[in-house]
Amino acid sequence: MSLHRLQVALGERSYPILVGPGLVQGTPELAELAAGRQVAIVTNERVNGLYGGPLRGALSGASACITVMLDEGEQHKDWASLNRVFDALLGAQFDRRCLIVALGGGVVGDTAGFAAATYQRGVDFVQVPTTLLAQVDSSVGGKTAINHPRGKNMIGAFHQPRLVLADTDTLASLPPRELSAGIAEMLKHGAIADPAYLDALEDDMARLRAGDPAALAAAVLRSCEIKAQVVGADERESGLRAILNFGHTFGHAIEAGAGYGQWLHGEAVGTGMVMAADLSHRLGLVDAAVPARLKASVAAAGLPTQGPNWAAERYVELMSVDKKASQGIPKFVLLRALGQAVVRTAPAELVHQTLRACSAAH
Repeated sequence: MSLHRLQVALGERSYPILVGPGLVQGTPELAELAAGRQVAIVTNERVNGLYGGPLRGALSGASACITVMLDEGEQHKDWASLNRVFDALLGAQFDRRCLIVALGGGVVGDTAGFAAATYQRGVDFVQVPTTLLAQVDSSVGGKTAINHPRGKNMIGAFHQPRLVLADTDTLASLPPRELSAGIAEMLKHGAIADPAYLDALEDDMARLRAGDPAALAAAVLRSCEIKAQVVGADERESGLRAILNFGHTFGHAIEAGAGYGQWLHGEAVGTGMVMAADLSHRLGLVDAAVPARLKASVAAAGLPTQGPNWAAERYVELMSVDKKASQGIPKFVLLRALGQAVVRTAPAELVHQTLRACSAAH
C-alpha cells in the first residue's frame, strides 16, 4: 500500500494528513517538527506497549522526550486527565516551544489537543491516531475537548494540529467492536456528503469488518478527504461544518445519559444516525427508503440501531445540553437526501415519535 498525502487548507494553519502504513516509525515532517524541541507523547498503557517504542525512536532529534500515560476510556476524558498532562509538562519544565504528540484514539487525541490549546496559551501538537474512529474523524479538524458530566465535549477549544499521521498498520490491533465504531463515522461521511462512498462502504462491509488492510486504507483516505474539505470551508463550525454532527445530537445524549464509556462513540453515533434519518422522514424531507437503508447499513456494520429504553423527555433533557442547541432547544443535523444535510429544529411531538420508535422498548 502506498502513502497518500492530503492538505487541510486553512491558510497559515494549514497542515498535512498522511495516510498509509508504517508512519508511527517516523516521517520527515515529524522529524522536522520535533528537531531541537521538548516533546511530550501523550498515550495510554496499551497503545504505548504497541507503538510507543517506534514513535520515540522517530523523535530522536528532540532535545527532551517524556511520555504521559492516561487512563483508557471515554470516562477518563476529564479534568483529571487534562491535569495529568499539565503536571507532566510543568514538572519537566517544558517551555512554550514544546511539542505535544497524541498517540492513541479519540480520548487521547482530544485530551492532548486541549492541553496543547491551553498550555502556556497554546503550543504545537501532532495527531498520531491509532483507532479507525480517530483516523477518520477526531484527529482531523482541530476540535479538542474534555467531557462534563452533563454533556460530551462541552469544555474545549479549536486548535489545529501541525500534522496528522494516520498509520493504517495500527488498525490491525483493533478489536471488532472498535472497528465497527469507526465504520459508523465513515457511514456518516457517505450519508452527508458522498452517496457513492456510502455505496462503496456497503459493498465492502464484510472486508472492512474483517480488517482488510486495502479496504480500510481506501475508506480512511476518502473519509479524511471529505472531512478536510468541510473543515477547510468552515474551520469553526459557523455553518457547513455542523453537518459533520449528523447523528451526534442523539448520539451524545446516549453517551452522556448511559455514562461515558458504556457506549463507544461510534456505537452511539450509529444509533443517532438511525434516529436522525427517521426524524428526517417524519419531517417530510426524505422518503421511507432513506431511513430504512441507513438502519440496514448501521446494522451491517455491527452497530446498535436502537437507543436505551428511556422516556423521550430524558433524551430531550440530555439533548438540550449540546453545542448545537440554542438556549436549550435541540437542533438536529437531518437529511434532505443522501449526500445533502441540513441543520434545523424539529417539532417536539415528531422528536418524541422518533425516540419512541427508535428506543429499545419498541
